[in-house]
Amino acid sequence: MRPNESLDSALKRFKKQIQQTGILKEAREHEHYEKPSDKKRKAEAAARRKRSKNEDKEKN
Repeated sequence: MRPNESLDSALKRFKKQIQQTGILKEAREHEHYEKPSDKKRKAEAAARRKRSKNEDKEKN
């Protein structure tokens, strides 16, 4: 903690650092095994959602 820093702000700063480094995401990925085919299916679905979202923005 920094001098005169509240616990809430220190916790917020810590969470932000963890999120930026990707540690939390990696830990969640290692909680259980995911088959490569399932990973590919999820990635394709995310790409479709992203494309759809971008198309909607272009229409407006």
